[in-house]
Amino acid sequence: MTLVRHAESRRSETPNAVMTTLASPTLGGARSSIWRTEVTPDVKGPVHTFDAEQIWTILEGEATIELDGETSTAGPGDTAVLPAHATRQLTAGPQGYTAIVTAPADAHAWTPGDADNKITPPWIV
Repeated sequence: MTLVRHAESRRSETPNAVMTTLASPTLGGARSSIWRTEVTPDVKGPVHTFDAEQIWTILEGEATIELDGETSTAGPGDTAVLPAHATRQLTAGPQGYTAIVTAPADAHAWTPGDADNKITPPWIV
């Protein structure tokens, strides 16, 4: 067993959110990654695609999730399973949102139409 202490968690900031890595291959030796995402009110995240499934559980606030042109709103306690290869965009509600997210540690993201420039977000490695 590996115990990752809160003080060891890794924080990554982007213009849209703060991601706190709770476990990943480089943090605790996990094969999957789990992180906390905190987004301020009314922030619209980037349109992007992942090559792996992601699971989002909203802890606080509200997020609107656009997935391949369909829109849903998730609130506290709701869990959204976002399939691989679906184009997505998350928008924070008026109070922002906090979520726990998990995905395979080797997942890649890209902007639609630019699959040649895939990245592995630093909070999942």
